Amino acid sequence: MKFLIADDHAIVRKGLIQLLREEFTITEVREVASGNAVLEETRKQLWDAILLDISMPGRSGIEVVK
Repeated sequence: MKFLIADDHAIVRKGLIQLLREEFTITEVREVASGNAVLEETRKQLWDAILLDISMPGRSGIEVVK
């Protein structure tokens, strides 16, 4: 599975990566810290799951989903 983790707090991203690696067979995990970076990554490739923080600087998770 390929996961994209979007959160503006590095500690949250690292914790989620650790949890996901314990539970899933992961082929790729990428982490980003802003809504704009999420949009860039989704233009580059398809993801099986995106864990998206609702409140981030710049574009919020809600704006990204729209």
